[in-house]
Amino acid sequence: MNIENLENVLKSEPKYRLKQAKEAVFHNLVDDWFKASWLPLALKEGLNKKCPLEIKGEILESDDGQTMKALIKLDDGLKIESVLMKHKGESGERNTVCVSSQVGCPLACKFCATGEMGFKRNLTVSEIVEQVLFFARRGDKISNIVFMGMGEPFLNYENVLAAIRLFNDEQGLNIGARKISISTSGVIEGIEKLAEEKLQLNLAISLHAPDDALRSELMPVNKKYPLEKVLKAVDDYIKKTSRRVMFEYLLIKGVNDSPNHARRLARIMRKPLYMVNLIRYNPAGGDFLPSGRWKDSRGFWKKRVLPSPKDTVSAER
Repeated sequence: MNIENLENVLKSEPKYRLKQAKEAVFHNLVDDWFKASWLPLALKEGLNKKCPLEIKGEILESDDGQTMKALIKLDDGLKIESVLMKHKGESGERNTVCVSSQVGCPLACKFCATGEMGFKRNLTVSEIVEQVLFFARRGDKISNIVFMGMGEPFLNYENVLAAIRLFNDEQGLNIGARKISISTSGVIEGIEKLAEEKLQLNLAISLHAPDDALRSELMPVNKKYPLEKVLKAVDDYIKKTSRRVMFEYLLIKGVNDSPNHARRLARIMRKPLYMVNLIRYNPAGGDFLPSGRWKDSRGFWKKRVLPSPKDTVSAER
């Protein structure tokens, strides 16, 4: 795809043509301009040459059909992954696309398979957008978008925000800003920029450790952006936006899941508008394993990590 070239190709056309073209891409979800019957033939031929809509990808589906992974091939032969997660709840069905922002990742987090492949390049706006369109074209109405796939979104800030504006635009996918989340490993410059945006996006911080020593061991980026400075940036963000911030914490067996880790996590998280999301680690090779579970005195199975009664951690799952 090359959505970024759309306005340039249509600059000599009447203004309403751009609106029609966006409607074809984002509302009618066409994968070939010749399917946009309301456009002139010559224009469709030109658009197919200069703004192709084909997305080359394949699907891997989970046994229960609730999760689908797409492997998308880019024009230069590189590949990225994107995931569709389906969830049915009391408020209805939610279809969330987990989007990549880079090919590979430069941060080399020890528990992450993407970090092992190294960094290739940033994704363009079109390459970010096509990940969502790929699933939408399959008939799944997309309700939420999370930038939690390959790469660090704030190291590709401008393209990520440009893609988000297309997702949010009424002439785009028309997804509310509050349904779009960006997860960062703690790139302070990105947190500061996002605080100035006039978009009510959700911010998430990949935390995974309650202290600098362990976090630096797991996430080398912590040496540049230590925990104290990240939390200060988050506090400033909350002051400016009054928006809740999610802290993601992978539970890795024998690494960050002891009661002592839980107590320290609870202490630093005891602030207004801080929310902790405890996530079971999904093994990605290497020596790391997910935390187990244990039975309490009544025989009920519980998460292995629990704070002491005097400490509280708010968790979504």
